[in-house]
This record gives sequence, structure tokens and C-alpha cells, in this order.
Amino acid sequence: MGEQRQFEFFLLRYVPHAVRQEFVNIGVLMVEDGASGSVFADVRFAKDWRRVQRLDPQADVEVIEALLREIRAEVGEIKDRATLLRRMEDSFSNVIQLSAPMQVVTATPAAEIETLASIFVDDAKVPSFRVATGRGRILEAMRDAFEQAGVADLLKPVPVAPYTRAGDPFKFDFGYNTGTEIKLFHAVSLKAGVEAAVTLAARFPKIAPVMAKMMARSPGLTAVIDDDLDRRQEAVQFALGMMEDERIRIAAAAEMPVIAEVAKRELRA
Repeated sequence: MGEQRQFEFFLLRYVPHAVRQEFVNIGVLMVEDGASGSVFADVRFAKDWRRVQRLDPQADVEVIEALLREIRAEVGEIKDRATLLRRMEDSFSNVIQLSAPMQVVTATPAAEIETLASIFVDDAKVPSFRVATGRGRILEAMRDAFEQAGVADLLKPVPVAPYTRAGDPFKFDFGYNTGTEIKLFHAVSLKAGVEAAVTLAARFPKIAPVMAKMMARSPGLTAVIDDDLDRRQEAVQFALGMMEDERIRIAAAAEMPVIAEVAKRELRA
């Protein structure tokens, strides 16, 4: 087995409705800076446009394909990471966006990018109503547990904009201050797909040190996941591993009564 190396990967997203932030993943870019300043880079795109057309029946597939051909050419020609990312973003139209960078460690980048494409692009599903209720069910279990413990009114959503930049819409679902720690809780359904979990793992390490400095408290995050999750799935294992690597605690929704009782003691409710 070859030497393990750290890479960044980015998801290319088709975003026809920027205000609503509805999107589908249409590609994966993997990059690694070389010691000499050169960069390993490769990209994989969706095998067909059915998911794009389900989200946006008016999508101009020919325009999308032309943009992706331009992106592939950029990846093949530029050997400097910063220049590559800047040129790629300059090539995008308003409907194609690059995700925040995420980390992966592998000795076989060519095989790894195929795995990432399988997880995030080829096998990802456009959420149906039934699947989209996964996070809703977890949130309901969280609220019920906090209400039963009598602390629901003491826990509030925690916006991240003060620790990132103005306009950031993301909020942790619940949070409270113990005096020594900011405890955060966020519902993450992996049954609908693993991207929310991977994005959380990518964002939390950047939010946490800023929050710690501004609040003079150490933030700790618990991701509350589906009870009936099949943890044998490769994509699920990947997402859980990324969260654990970033010291995000993982709890099933069924554990919420215990978590709520701890909150009750800590808040002296």
C-alpha cells in the first residue's frame, strides 16, 4: 500500500434557484498541493443529467456541458492550486457553485475520487417528501426530549454568522452555555444523503476556534442522527468518520432523553 496523503475535495453544484438554495451535485474536484508548488488535480462529473432535469426541467444541458468541458480543461492545464481554484470559479456561471473544501486521506487518489463521485454525485438522490422528513423526525425527537426535561425554553438556535461572516444562514439547532462550554446540538439525517454530515464536519473546525475566542468558552458539538441508520453503508461510514475526526460527538435520536437530562442538570432547571 502506498503512502497516505491528504487531499481536499470540492463538490460542484448546479444551483438554479440561488435564493432557495436548491441544488444537485454534478461533479467532484480533488486537489493536492505538491512540495514543489505543483498540484495533483482530477475531476469527475455526473454520468447523466436526469437529477438536474428533475430539479430544473428548464435546465440548458448544452450550456452545462460546455461549462464542464471548460472546467476539465482548466484542471488538466493548471498545476498551481490557488490559480486552479480561482480560474475554475471565474469559469462558472451563476448556476454552478463550488462547495467549501473538505478533507480526505488516501494512498490511491484515482480510486478515491471514483468513490467520492459514487457517494456524492452518482448515487445521491433528489430528496423526496418521505426522505426529507428524516431531519424533521430527529428535530421533533430533540424538541420533545428538551420539553420533557423542562429546558426547551432555555435552549435556542445558535446562528454562525457572528463567527463566519454576515449573511451566513446556517444555525445550530440548539445550544446552551454551561459556564465552561458552549454545548451545541444539530439534527443530521444521513438517510437522505451524507452531504449534510460531511459539510458539518468541514465547517465546524473553522467555526469552533472563532466561537471559542469570542465567547471565552470551548464549543462542543453533538450531531444527532437517525435511529434506524444502516451504519454498514460505505457512504455512512465515510460521513460518520469525518465527523468523528473533527471531534463532533455522535448520538442517535433515541439518546435524546439522556442528553436532555444532562442539560437539565447543567442548566439547574
